Amino acid sequence: MQKCYSKEFKDSVIKRMMPPNPVSAPQLCKETGVSDVTLYKWRKEYRNGGIAVPGDHSKSENWTAEDKLAVVIETAGLNSAQLSEYCRSKGLYPEQVQQWKTAALSGYQRNAQVEKEKSRCRHEDKKQIKRLESELKRKEKALAEAAALLVLSKKCEAIWGISEED
Repeated sequence: MQKCYSKEFKDSVIKRMMPPNPVSAPQLCKETGVSDVTLYKWRKEYRNGGIAVPGDHSKSENWTAEDKLAVVIETAGLNSAQLSEYCRSKGLYPEQVQQWKTAALSGYQRNAQVEKEKSRCRHEDKKQIKRLESELKRKEKALAEAAALLVLSKKCEAIWGISEED
């Protein structure tokens, strides 16, 4: 038997899934008595309706492109005061919305490729740093060995005198 929930109740539950302090679906199930299937269905409906509801309960930087685009669309007609109020209610910064708008205009796909390239470059940089550090350790060991040999040769000269081969 399917329960019937009011729109106000659905809205209040979905709002609790949104930032700035999102509550996980399993926790909402326990608190409200609504099944997890129903919660996920509601979240999907809100998403399809263009209302930004993050798929995971992480930081806004990790939202999907669809969620970010929904925020950009929702805020398109707002002035700066309204945008600030909207951002406060969602746990966002106006600068993030502006970045997402820029990214949407240039294409999230290209933005994702740029991020992937940056990640690859960071990985290569880490490899090079590791290689250079190991080379530096090797050279430090060689220098320490050469210094030890020099000290030993001076001690030998001091004990036995100057060698006849020189």
